[in-house]
Amino acid sequence: MKKDHCLHAALLCLGVLCYSHGLSTEKLNHSRPSLHGHHEKGKEGQVLHRSKRGWVWNQFFVIEEYTGPDPVLVGRLHSDIDSGDGNIKYILSGEGAGIIFVIDDKSGNIHATKTLDREERAQYTLTAQAVDRNTNRPLEPPSEFIVKVQDINDNPPEFLHENYHANVPERSNVGTSVIQVTASDADDPTYGNSAKLVYSILEGQPYFSVEAQTGIIRTALPNMDREAKEEYHVVIQAKDMGGHMGGLSGTTKVTITLTDVNDNPPKFPQSVYQMSVSEAAVPGEEVGRVKAKDPDIGENGLVAYSIIDGDGMDMFEITTDYETQEGVVKLKKTLDYETKKSYSLKVEAANVHIDPKFISNGPFKDTVTVKIAVEDADEPPVFLKPSYIFEVQENAASGTVVGKVHAKDPDAANSAIRYSIDRHTDLERYFVINAEDGNIKTIKALDREEMAWHNISVFAVEVHKQHQEAKVPVAIKVVDVNDNAPKFAAAYEAFVCENARSNQQFITISADDKDDSANGPRFIFSLPPEIIHNPNFTLRDNRDNTASVLVRREGFSRQKQDLYLLPIVISDGGVPPLSSTNTLTIRVCGCDSGGSLLSCNAEAYILNAGLSTGALIAILACIVILLVIVVLFVTLKRQKKEPLIVFEEEDVRENIITYDDEGGGEEDTEAFDIATLQNPDGINGFIPRKDIKPEYQYLPRPGLRPAPNSVDVDDFINTRIQEADNDPTAPPYDSIQIYGYEGRGSVAGSLSSLESATTDSDLDYDYLQNWGPRFKKLADLYGSKDTFDDDS
Repeated sequence: MKKDHCLHAALLCLGVLCYSHGLSTEKLNHSRPSLHGHHEKGKEGQVLHRSKRGWVWNQFFVIEEYTGPDPVLVGRLHSDIDSGDGNIKYILSGEGAGIIFVIDDKSGNIHATKTLDREERAQYTLTAQAVDRNTNRPLEPPSEFIVKVQDINDNPPEFLHENYHANVPERSNVGTSVIQVTASDADDPTYGNSAKLVYSILEGQPYFSVEAQTGIIRTALPNMDREAKEEYHVVIQAKDMGGHMGGLSGTTKVTITLTDVNDNPPKFPQSVYQMSVSEAAVPGEEVGRVKAKDPDIGENGLVAYSIIDGDGMDMFEITTDYETQEGVVKLKKTLDYETKKSYSLKVEAANVHIDPKFISNGPFKDTVTVKIAVEDADEPPVFLKPSYIFEVQENAASGTVVGKVHAKDPDAANSAIRYSIDRHTDLERYFVINAEDGNIKTIKALDREEMAWHNISVFAVEVHKQHQEAKVPVAIKVVDVNDNAPKFAAAYEAFVCENARSNQQFITISADDKDDSANGPRFIFSLPPEIIHNPNFTLRDNRDNTASVLVRREGFSRQKQDLYLLPIVISDGGVPPLSSTNTLTIRVCGCDSGGSLLSCNAEAYILNAGLSTGALIAILACIVILLVIVVLFVTLKRQKKEPLIVFEEEDVRENIITYDDEGGGEEDTEAFDIATLQNPDGINGFIPRKDIKPEYQYLPRPGLRPAPNSVDVDDFINTRIQEADNDPTAPPYDSIQIYGYEGRGSVAGSLSSLESATTDSDLDYDYLQNWGPRFKKLADLYGSKDTFDDDS
């Protein structure tokens, strides 16, 4: 605090000196002859007038951060027209006038009323003017002057970042640039040393250094090893006043990380690795792992493994697991404990990426010995062959030996083996195997034409260890023998024209044989000896497994014989050869002059030769069309005729008509009268026809009409049906119309029982008993009412 007061006092004295210098200059200027209000002679007696600046000033300075008890005197303004009588008034305007800077309007003294900070504002521009105190009339033109705020060292240096992070490769040379740190000072760099900075290192020696003027941090020690220490914390200081005592300072932290280089070779932690693997292991199975340690990281620490020597190079292989940086030893081929019980490998681990700058630190690889012991395993039996192929003739007798399979126990115990056939591969049970020696025999005869190959599987199982078994495929080929005679290749049916010429070929035939090609072609075609001189047809063997059938004579007649059967003998080329007789059906057909078939039916011969099949079809089509036209014409004529029956009052048609909605009962004018059913005696009148005149009138047969007093509706209906059937003058309108409900106004009333409980009807329904069995249900419901009431 005492030091700061001394500094402020010195700055105050400096300001006073500057102010005194300004006053001296002002007095000097005022001491010059004033031209205001005077005349000066010029050339040829001309009087010149010049206006002289009435008052002068110098540039004023104010020390920042002044904290004295009184306002700071900035300077004094005085005009040469001021005689000191107080008639002149000084006015100050501009930046900060009246707030920061005030002027004594009589003396012209300017004071700063507030503490100024150069870092906020370095200078102020003000305007001064002298006016008449009484009239405020300007006595001088206004003039500008500047008040500068003089800097003091009140701001410490500040770094751009509070913390810096930088990387530098390990083992870098001394003086390698790491990073540059920069600080700034808010003080005036043009005045004194307040803003002159010097950098120094406070923490981080002796590994790093910093340039005092630039702030560049460099390495200071050679061969810094990342594997020994990876991260360093450095503190850098920036001090103003050129680093001299009394200057202000600021610090920053710099974290420097050494980046890795490939300066370390891989190294195995041991010289020998011991591993073991079972002989039952399959190729590709992992045996073990080795790892060479490399303290480098990233790609500099990548290691590749390889087998460079050893008696197990053909049996094993090694791959690199880049995630764990391990070498994985895997089985390459199947092992056999009984053949070789141990192997030795020489494995090398080498860096993938090598830095040429550190090649002298090499070699960047290491080797290790891997010893692998083969463990004995309880192995299943092993067949001497991976598969077997046998042959047996078809039709061979049961018990014929097909072949023999053999397996052995690869273990030292050499257990006995038993054999069996997998019955899933021999469902028909064609074969059997001797469990002791592995001989396969047939059980029944084989047919090559049914199955040419039999693929079975044979099991071999150790006698004392049933779980140890092996399986081998056995293919049995059925050898062909000539046991099938040749036959026609297709169901041939030949056609020969009636006008065929002699020696004319009309069909070519071929043969087929189910036997193998060795027992099949070449086929030989011939006619049986008894018809070798057949007068109608002859045969020619083409010697290419086909034969041609030719006509021997000219002219055939369908009326005499329209079908011929020609036997043909076919022999194969087997040993011994087989033959068969096949019959060729030959039809005699009518042909045109060009040899094209017209008809092969015997009946067609009777028809006129001038009518072809197309003409017959056209005639039939015309007849059908005429019949259709006649039927349509008759149908339209019938639809236009009037009704056939005429009643005196209305035309009653006794058709059966089904309504989806209910009819109108007896009040429906289209219905027949229900009274006809109740009074059948009145309906026996003659019904005339309107379309024809009857030759005689039909009289109902006696004895068919029911008695009027004991009407049986069932008998009545049957009678009407018989009359209609036997009446030649009446149309067949003999059906009954059916209604969904009864309608209103019926003399019989309603047959419904829905309202029977609420009505006082005393109708007698006993007559329903006489209507026959069809009305028995109604008679039971209504005819026996009294009986029902009595019972209840």
